[in-house]
Amino acid sequence: MASRLWATRAASLLSLGSLFLTEVLPLIVKDLKYSYCHGWVRTEGNLATVGITDPAQEFLREIVHVDLFAYGCQVKQNKAFGAINSVCKNSNIYTPISGKVVQVNRKLEDFPRLVNESPYEDGWILKVEMKDSNELNNLMDSDQYSKFCETAFRPRSLLDLLFNRS
Repeated sequence: MASRLWATRAASLLSLGSLFLTEVLPLIVKDLKYSYCHGWVRTEGNLATVGITDPAQEFLREIVHVDLFAYGCQVKQNKAFGAINSVCKNSNIYTPISGKVVQVNRKLEDFPRLVNESPYEDGWILKVEMKDSNELNNLMDSDQYSKFCETAFRPRSLLDLLFNRS
């Protein structure tokens, strides 16, 4: 009797798990370039808008603070230019492109959750005057980044979650 009750509860948990743990595909925008550090770049001439990707903000969860370099600073491709603090994790932010910071998204000082809510629009982080547009060739397109994310953010099974396995 006890084993039948356990089996019934396990089955109901598994069916509930499939309702609540369904995989939601992250948004990866087609016309952007992506870095292996989960940054994105949108270019308009020599100006590059930089942010972190939707998969990265999902991984970080609720962002509570964004710490950035100031206007006028020089940033270098794949080097840290700030940090993001979330309720679960803290992480450096790496720039996908080198150049001079010409604008910082000051809205993030008061509303850091913009990175969670709108990572490719209102949650952008920096605008950089590119030093060398050839660095864009070192970045991934959306298809390459999607494939990269399949291994970087491996989906976790219900058993992984129940037993806190990575």
